[in-house]
Amino acid sequence: MDNFDDWMAHGIKMGWAGPPVCYTHDGLPMSEQEDEEFQEGDPCIHIVRLYEDSEHKSAIEKDHSPSQWRNIYKETDNG
Repeated sequence: MDNFDDWMAHGIKMGWAGPPVCYTHDGLPMSEQEDEEFQEGDPCIHIVRLYEDSEHKSAIEKDHSPSQWRNIYKETDNG
């Protein structure tokens, strides 16, 4: 993939992800079953946060520790 837009379009086309939406204004994308589970319990719904730039990334990761410790894709010294 040459750029982010191509990569994102490919993921949507392949059915790996939905298009970016705004949680604040659009709500959390859920199926009817997930919505019912949410009312009755505590389902885990994974999201991917998109960053505007490297400063935005740093500010979010500074304030949201799961964005760091849940990152199994981060670069390591071994690779």
